[in-house]
Order: sequence, then structure tokens, then C-alpha cells
Amino acid sequence: MPSTKKRGKSSSYLSHDFIIANHGDIVSVIAMVFVGGMLFPGSSRAAALFVTMQHNASNEREADSISDIVYTNGRYDILAVFFYTLVCIIIHAVIQEYILDKMSKRLHLPRFNQSKFNESGQLLFFYVVSSYWAIYALINERFLTSLDGLWTAYPHTVMPFWIKVFFIVQISYWLHNFPELYFQKIKKSEIPNRIFYSTLFLIGVAAGYFMNFSKLTIIILIFHYVNDSFFHFARLMKFYAFTTAVKLG
Repeated sequence: MPSTKKRGKSSSYLSHDFIIANHGDIVSVIAMVFVGGMLFPGSSRAAALFVTMQHNASNEREADSISDIVYTNGRYDILAVFFYTLVCIIIHAVIQEYILDKMSKRLHLPRFNQSKFNESGQLLFFYVVSSYWAIYALINERFLTSLDGLWTAYPHTVMPFWIKVFFIVQISYWLHNFPELYFQKIKKSEIPNRIFYSTLFLIGVAAGYFMNFSKLTIIILIFHYVNDSFFHFARLMKFYAFTTAVKLG
């Protein structure tokens, strides 16, 4: 798994520079420990608590396909959130090294603009994928068939497999933003704003999930993510226009 920066020859294995430069590889190894644990009988049950979705509420005799399996939320979801937070850190590192770093080098952006460019690039990718995932899951899983389904039959304690995975990934993503402040060496002036919106999203999504407002939460997220996708796309285009103007000037 790639790292976000190349390690210097004199970097100590316990130094901050080594950890930051190789955090993608380090986190990948930790994640593979859990995945590898699924392969052995002695550790498969414990590893499954982290990797697979727990709190299955469906009848095994009636579940003919994955669409028929329903889940509830519960205490073991915390273990899944931990594992998928590691996965989010790995994906973040891959996008950063193979896409955003290469694009920003071609643009020759100032340091401050480069940080904003990386932020918008990461969020745009997440918002687009999440919006598509949410809309597809709502339609394919028939999770919300009418508008009054947002409030009728509350609490909405059960949810299809892909809806549960969606919420686990959402919570994990906003949680992974906090260690990324360290891994990406975010400037102190930018940290308060990033902590603020990451905390709002984390609390909002987690509250909607654990308080059984899953249908209402997913609709709100779709509208918000689609709206923010346009904002971050526009900001990326602004950086391209800035670079073009500098070249023409």
C-alpha cells in the first residue's frame, strides 16, 4: 500500500516524519492483521467482529439473498467503525499519492492553495461516491418507498445490509479526518475549521444511526453531499483557472 510521501534515508523508525511519510503502509499492515485473522479458526470469530457487519436481525430461513438480510445497530458497531476508519485512512493515502499529489505538482500551487486543493479533492471524491451509494441503496433495497416513510413506523430499527454498511463507512470517514490532521501536517490556522465540520458530521450521522433516524438521515446526507459536491468541484476549477491565469500572465 502506498505512502503519502517518500521516506528520507535518515528517518528514524519512531520519528514523526517516518510515521507521517509511511502511515498508509503502517495502517495497511494493521488492517491486514484483522483480515488475516478471518482465515484462521482460532481468531476468525474475533476478527469477524471488526470486519463484518454484526447485529443480524433476519431469519436465516427467510433470507434467500443479501437483500433479504436486515440488521439493527448495536454495541459491536464500534468495532466495525474502528476497522473501517483504518480503511478510510488507506484510501485517503491512495487518492492523495496517486491522484491529488500528481495534479497539484502540475499546477504548481502555493502551499496554502495546495492544502485547500487536497481538501476539496478528497471531499469531492467522498461526496460523489456517498451520494451515488445512498441513492442506489435507497432504490435497490427499497428502503424508502414513499415520502411518509420518513416518519411512519418509527423507530426504524432494521435496515438492509448496504444501508448499514453505508452508515458505518460514513461514521468511519468523519472519524478518520481527525488523525489525518496529523498525517497531512495541516496548518494550525486550518485545524479549527476542519475539526468543526468533521465533528458536526460525525455527531449528526452517528446520532441519526444510533437513534434510528436512518431514513431521514440518509435523505439529508444526499441533499447536503450533492450541494457540497458542486462547491468543491467549483473550488478545484478555480485552482485550475488560477494556474492558467498565471501562465497567461
